[in-house]
Amino acid sequence: MLLVDDEEIVRDVLSRYLEREGFRVDIASDGETAVELAERCRPDIVVLDLMLPKLDGLEVFRRIRIERDLPILMLTAKSEEIDRVVGLELGADDYVTKPFSPREVVARIRAVLRRRARSSGDTYGEPIVVGPLEIDSGRREVRCEGTLIPLTRKEFDLLELLTSHPGRAFRRFELLEQVWDSAWHGDSSTVTVHVRRLREKIEPDPSDPRHILTVWGVGYRFEP
Repeated sequence: MLLVDDEEIVRDVLSRYLEREGFRVDIASDGETAVELAERCRPDIVVLDLMLPKLDGLEVFRRIRIERDLPILMLTAKSEEIDRVVGLELGADDYVTKPFSPREVVARIRAVLRRRARSSGDTYGEPIVVGPLEIDSGRREVRCEGTLIPLTRKEFDLLELLTSHPGRAFRRFELLEQVWDSAWHGDSSTVTVHVRRLREKIEPDPSDPRHILTVWGVGYRFEP
């Protein structure tokens, strides 16, 4: 794995803990080094601080994802909701706010890797057609009336879950548990943000959705 943080104590404590847990850890203390190591060392997962010198964490995130679809766990010292939203809308797999315990970070990393392992298999059948959508789980592609719709990983996972149970009302905490894993400790606004973005991409009129419907006091359901 690649650990990217500009705080020496964080790098030292977290890397030692991760190595004891069986991970091989490469370390970067700034954004430029992180991009170079991600290309050269080919890590399986990146733990990425949001606030970095030379290149900030969001720019590092974008550059890494251009090259490879790596799982990325983001760290930040900021606790404002906007910071979580920005990281997750980019498609981060999870998000941890400082201060944190090394045990929590390891649990989140293992959860991310489990989710990736579940979604990386190639033994999928034919694409599923639900209403105007064609969902190809093997290629992780979605088309709406034949047009390819670019989705982040979380947007795809959320849409796939909703459309696989048409008409069922999911509570927000259920969506958090199934899409973001039970190790996720964020709040339901994460689901709200992703639903809004999905509506903007697949609904003819996002302000009056036909397919991803709000069930007031509960959560959301998909109507074909």
